[in-house]
Amino acid sequence: MKIVIDTNVLISALKSKRGASYKLIMLLPKNLFIPSISAPLFVEYEAVAKRSGLLNNLENEEINSILNYILSKSKIHKIFYLWRPLLKDPKDDLVLEVAVASQSRYIVTFNIKDFKGCEKFGIEALTPQEFMTIRGIK
Repeated sequence: MKIVIDTNVLISALKSKRGASYKLIMLLPKNLFIPSISAPLFVEYEAVAKRSGLLNNLENEEINSILNYILSKSKIHKIFYLWRPLLKDPKDDLVLEVAVASQSRYIVTFNIKDFKGCEKFGIEALTPQEFMTIRGIK
């Protein structure tokens, strides 16, 4: 099962050990799904995670370790085409591009409404909780 994890889900998981985002990231070792990523999406993960004052509970070295681990569990996809803009926010388009290139079934995000139109590609936007419910993960 291939998915794309939106930046907001990753940041939520790094901010708190409570909630579905954290649980989703903690499931990576179980290989219940394969996160799909691209270089631009990884750069966005890193840029947002290292914003001053956002993750005061983590040092940059810890953020690097976490991101490297996520990268090691992910399938990296090169984006050979751009059909932007499709969505309102160009940063959401880069998430959708990875989902299309990887033939992922789901984009896991808190911003469901921002991905209106992804169904044209056979992709569904779900919250972390919805994704885990659909996959039967408790």
